Amino acid sequence: MKSNYAKLKIATTLALLTAGLLSFTGCHTVKGAGKDIEKAGEHIQDSADRHS
Repeated sequence: MKSNYAKLKIATTLALLTAGLLSFTGCHTVKGAGKDIEKAGEHIQDSADRHS
């Protein structure tokens, strides 16, 4: 049977790995959303330029 210290160490390691993976995923999602918003703004600006 594992000691409480070993169980705590394993749980902490898994929690840190999970948090790290989620943070990397979040960065890519926000970066992608920023690019989409920028592209939409460019289309709106182009349309405004053509109609003025």
